[in-house]
Amino acid sequence: MNLFRSIRSGENFHVVLWLFKDVCWVQDWKIAGTVMLVPTLLMAAWIAWRSRADLSELLHCLAVVCWIAANGTWMLGEFYCGDCTRPLALVFFVMGLACVARWYLWPRSLRKPVPPSVG
Repeated sequence: MNLFRSIRSGENFHVVLWLFKDVCWVQDWKIAGTVMLVPTLLMAAWIAWRSRADLSELLHCLAVVCWIAANGTWMLGEFYCGDCTRPLALVFFVMGLACVARWYLWPRSLRKPVPPSVG
């Protein structure tokens, strides 16, 4: 049984998770923010997995996964080690940029066509 009717409904729920995680960060609620990072990141990974049939969607979803990983790394650094994780967060941000750069800079003529979905 799938918890969400569609990828879109999963994306909508993901926004709730992400906002709650960021509220925890802004409020300096360390335990709640740390806990909320896990479902937020897992939901982004689930959305990317479900979007894997469409290269554009997949790459954009992977960029979001990287963005949340960067955001979470930065948050954890601020919570627990005096903002010591920014260099690592930057790595995740650059990985996210690389995902979308792959889509926008790759010649369209070299892209494989996406087969039409069934159903």
